[in-house]
Amino acid sequence: PLKIPIYQVDAFASSRFKGNPAAVCLLESWLDDSLLQLIATENNLSETAFVKKRSVGQYELRWFTPSFEISLCGHATLAASYVIFQHVDGEQEVIHFFTKSGELIVTQEGGRLVMDFPSYEVEPINTTQTMIAGLGGTPREMFQSGINYYAIFDSEHEVRSLTPNFAAILDLIRGNQFIGIVPTARGEEYDFVSRYFAPEEGTNMGEDPVTGSIHSVLIPYWADRLGKTKMHAYQASERGGELFCELIERDGFKRSIIGGVVQPYLEGIIEV
Repeated sequence: PLKIPIYQVDAFASSRFKGNPAAVCLLESWLDDSLLQLIATENNLSETAFVKKRSVGQYELRWFTPSFEISLCGHATLAASYVIFQHVDGEQEVIHFFTKSGELIVTQEGGRLVMDFPSYEVEPINTTQTMIAGLGGTPREMFQSGINYYAIFDSEHEVRSLTPNFAAILDLIRGNQFIGIVPTARGEEYDFVSRYFAPEEGTNMGEDPVTGSIHSVLIPYWADRLGKTKMHAYQASERGGELFCELIERDGFKRSIIGGVVQPYLEGIIEV
């Protein structure tokens, strides 16, 4: 059998068993997509990252949920960076990932890993009864961006106290390009807080613990509303996670800078 190194780490985690767990598999060459999907399904984590080295500091990166491949994932990118810095290219300060969302750059800054991600704008939409039922509460306004809906609430307490109805959310996203809904509000201790409800058909996945990719939308949104470019964010899931955020402009494009801490959990070998 083919033996593949695998690591599991907790991303955006202030301590072990916090943040969002991700698996990272180091490949010497790309396997069939069907096999990559089977591995991700077997791992049964929100994301499994597959990494193939191009050259020193340059890697190809793909992400799979238990059900399908996705085009952008923050916490599994943070996880992959940690594994490379710790186990592959320890002398490097910067990693360049080549992904379906373009080139992503990750640097080491003190004890944090910092990701340079795209920034995406939101488009206002009408709030429907299905959205309200799925969220378990009525937002002040709704937006959409990319593959997610965004629900703006008036307080952190409202966001934290939501009890989502995942069956209703599946009804909302079934048959279209959307995969989840993000309630968010100004924070009390933090600049802003969020959660991410993203159920998948046929899995037990419901709420994602900490989601880097949604901050490509939340960072420019809250930077505009709060009138500041550096922000400290918290994803208020049961596990919870801190994100150190900044909105910058480079070469005429806005970029979302997302930093976090990673905690190691597991090292092993899988056989396929």
